[in-house]
Amino acid sequence: MPIGSSVELTDAPDALVRARQRAVLMPDLLVDAQRIVSTVIAGWHGRRRRGIGEDFWQFRPFVEGEQVSRIDWRRSARDDHVYLRDREWEAAHTVWLWADPSPSMRYQSTQAPVSKESRALVLVLALAELLSRSGERIGYPGVIEPIAARNAAERLAAALMNDRPEHRFAPDDRLRRFSEIVIVSDCLDPLDDILAFVDKVGRRGIRGHLVMIADPAEETFPYAGRTEFRDPEGGGRLTAGRAETLRQEYTELYQARREILADHCRRLGWSFVPHRTDRLASEALVALHTRLSGMTQSAGHRS
Repeated sequence: MPIGSSVELTDAPDALVRARQRAVLMPDLLVDAQRIVSTVIAGWHGRRRRGIGEDFWQFRPFVEGEQVSRIDWRRSARDDHVYLRDREWEAAHTVWLWADPSPSMRYQSTQAPVSKESRALVLVLALAELLSRSGERIGYPGVIEPIAARNAAERLAAALMNDRPEHRFAPDDRLRRFSEIVIVSDCLDPLDDILAFVDKVGRRGIRGHLVMIADPAEETFPYAGRTEFRDPEGGGRLTAGRAETLRQEYTELYQARREILADHCRRLGWSFVPHRTDRLASEALVALHTRLSGMTQSAGHRS
């Protein structure tokens, strides 16, 4: 039995069929995401707070010494109390989400219950659900503009069913200073390209969170004997007569890539979360929420 499999490159008509099949799975991924959120959300609070934004947040009783200009006279006229109209703080309040759509993300070994692509989409939708419950704005570059709504996860899932960009990296033309971006990727693109993208976004004052998602076979390299390796993106093939002889060198290179990414993110003030698809998705969600909430500044947390 093969260790793993992935979807082959196909012509345009077949690619359309595959996209439709993926769209059919989106409702199931959304349900899975909502289930995960329900298991970890107890006792958590969002970052929503009073501030200088434009959107309404709440009414609250007037306290002597506060600005009279902020009194909402219409609300106050309803009873014998005077109320202020609070607005919502907007600084660092928009969170962009991105799940890498690269062909390599479709890989799934026999050691994993789901593909990297499925886990990435579940994490993105779960985070959208969690952040929307906390009053945050969430967006997906090229798919949906930032919205603050209780049903943001459902709206994102519906948008992704109809239109999912095929860019390797998130389009950055809509990203603004003081916003945040969460990128879920296997980080198997050329290392220089990944670092260049992170630098480009980070220099614009955008705080990032990089989730490096991996199939367990990609970490442990369990192959032995004559094995053919295929590149899911370029179509190249490599046949190893004794694959086990490559294990040590491969694992050293893979770990070095992870350490370089973690160190680079740390120096930029980004967070870095490794996650394997044979682990619970809730582990990565907790790690991400912790970093988004500013509870810890550590990087390279093992998920």
